[in-house]
Amino acid sequence: MTETPDQTPDQIVDETAIALPDRLAADPSSPFHDPELLARGVGVRFKGVEKTNVEEYCVSEGWIRVPAGNARDRKGNPMTLKLKGPVEVWLREPGEA
Repeated sequence: MTETPDQTPDQIVDETAIALPDRLAADPSSPFHDPELLARGVGVRFKGVEKTNVEEYCVSEGWIRVPAGNARDRKGNPMTLKLKGPVEVWLREPGEA
């Protein structure tokens, strides 16, 4: 975060201050899909454990959807399980895996 002469500290926007949506889905056919945000990288912590296989989450309702093994439905989409518990989300750093 750098200051330029024509900006005051109040006008500087911190990139990490971007508000993450309450609900986000990895499925492109979902109305909650945001490709730009997913490309940037979103981290999800569920019940204190970081999860890397989350298909969808909702922070306010406290659930995540994860694939149920390699099972697929008749349209080829992964079968998912809805797990309930505390959900935390954050934007990943560019170098973070």
